[in-house]
Amino acid sequence: MNNNDTQSTIERVVMQRVHLIRALRFAISSGTLSFLVSALALWGIGREVWVAHVLQNAPTNLMDIPQFYFVAFLHTQFIVQLLIVLTIAALLFVAREISRALDFVAAAKNPELI
Repeated sequence: MNNNDTQSTIERVVMQRVHLIRALRFAISSGTLSFLVSALALWGIGREVWVAHVLQNAPTNLMDIPQFYFVAFLHTQFIVQLLIVLTIAALLFVAREISRALDFVAAAKNPELI
């Protein structure tokens, strides 16, 4: 009986590690690439736009901020618009990958959910 308990404990530990590796594979492969793309796009935005001036010109009224940034987006160069869209898409993809990895880890902790 003690031997079976040891095997089940070993099996449980090994399976937890397998689940962790699989979850990390999701986060590292495409998530890391997306994070690097978003970081490079932000760097490109910083090279093309004087961000401090944009933030300094932003309105203080919270209700005017979305319109301000939308108009600022429309009046920038095409490359800046492309970099902004790329940054948002990459960050959304990173968030999706993190969510998938967390869901997988949670399911691994509760085997009945798998």
